[in-house]
Amino acid sequence: MATIHVDENVCKGCGMCVHACPKQIIALDKEVLNAKGYHPARLVKPEECIGCCSCAIMCPDTAITVER
Repeated sequence: MATIHVDENVCKGCGMCVHACPKQIIALDKEVLNAKGYHPARLVKPEECIGCCSCAIMCPDTAITVER
């Protein structure tokens, strides 16, 4: 089973990973603000992650790590 890890302190909430995910299982967490004042991305349906790395490739800040 694949999953992603988002470094919340690095993520600036740009949403590029949200749009890049073919399964549409990543969202910006509107409940959390990181130290920089951004809503970080989070995996909302971890059981559906296919480990394609589209999110990590699109992340301009390399805040996402994919684990397969």
